[in-house]
Amino acid sequence: MPDETSPPPDSIDTHSPSQEKGTHSETSPLHSALAQRKASSVKRAASLETKAATKKSISYADAGVDITSGDRSKQRIKMLARKTFNKQVLSEIGGFGGLFALDLEKFPNPVLVSSADGVGTKLKVAFELGIHHTVGQDLVNHCVNDIAVQGATPLFFLDYLAAGKLEDMVIERVVQGISEACKANGCALIGGETAQMPGFYADGEYDLAGTIIGAVSRDKIVTGEKIEVGDVLVGLPSNGLHTNGYSLARKLLFEVAKYGPEQYINELKDKTGAALMRTHRSYLSVIKKLTGAEVVSGMAHITGGGITENLPRILPKGMGALIDRASWTVPPLFEHLQQLGNVDEDEMLRTFNMGIGLIAVIPAEKIKKAKAILNRANERHCLIGRVVRGERKVSYN
Repeated sequence: MPDETSPPPDSIDTHSPSQEKGTHSETSPLHSALAQRKASSVKRAASLETKAATKKSISYADAGVDITSGDRSKQRIKMLARKTFNKQVLSEIGGFGGLFALDLEKFPNPVLVSSADGVGTKLKVAFELGIHHTVGQDLVNHCVNDIAVQGATPLFFLDYLAAGKLEDMVIERVVQGISEACKANGCALIGGETAQMPGFYADGEYDLAGTIIGAVSRDKIVTGEKIEVGDVLVGLPSNGLHTNGYSLARKLLFEVAKYGPEQYINELKDKTGAALMRTHRSYLSVIKKLTGAEVVSGMAHITGGGITENLPRILPKGMGALIDRASWTVPPLFEHLQQLGNVDEDEMLRTFNMGIGLIAVIPAEKIKKAKAILNRANERHCLIGRVVRGERKVSYN
């Protein structure tokens, strides 16, 4: 018989030997600590879930980039760009690259000619006056001239516009100017980049640059290699500063003279801002007439560096240029700038175009024909000098 003091079978102790010794019972300090830690973890997780549920979701717009507004601007840009399209354009705006089919009948032995440039600190004047339409024209015309002086016909253009914040109306005005200038120069606007870069540009400011691609048949390239001593230098007038020398001009007019952008200046016969914002002109039409008649040996677009630094770029080795400073009337804007800062003559000539935006080098025996072409085109011009022996340097008398 079982002992009366033995526990019944259904109450047999199932604890482990260590539990039998009473060292780790469920009510021990270790179990209590573990239970408290587990409860604390559960509370923390619940708290984090609550905070996550109530925390504001941060978007790209919160970082300063409004994708929706950017998309609206791009839709307007598409319409403006499409106005410049011709049958050679095979793509729509918005793809990863623009497609353009080169007309091999027009250019049987084609050479592609490219150039890239920007508007520079002329943009500062545009910001101050709120004039954004003409800077797009400045950009296109500058690039067109750069390739046209090599005999190239513009084919297509790509623009780059970056701002801290894209303002729809401003962007549209800039691109409208680009579109109109492209159309006027027979050039298709087939793509570009519009970038929002908050924190990189000041409010209300943007940067603008562009790249142009043109073509010329290999036997029609104008490089200047055929220039000879005795050739005549014909200068075509500029519309003003064009897109060069604005850092110095702004300092002289706004800091030294302390003129306001809307102030009328007797010496300029114009308001300061208006004088500075005159559009960089395109010489494409007259260049085509001169090259078509085969009367030019070389051409120089007078941009940053003035006549002093741009004309030598096309002179062959062993040749220089002698310029007669009295052969053309310097526009009042340049004269006033020089007076305001007591600027040295050489500094003026290597900073500004001084009223001459393009120089065509004409063989002496073809000058009569060239002048007739320019007169028929109602193009004002001056005989400003000759090619002489020298080392690719401009001298003035």
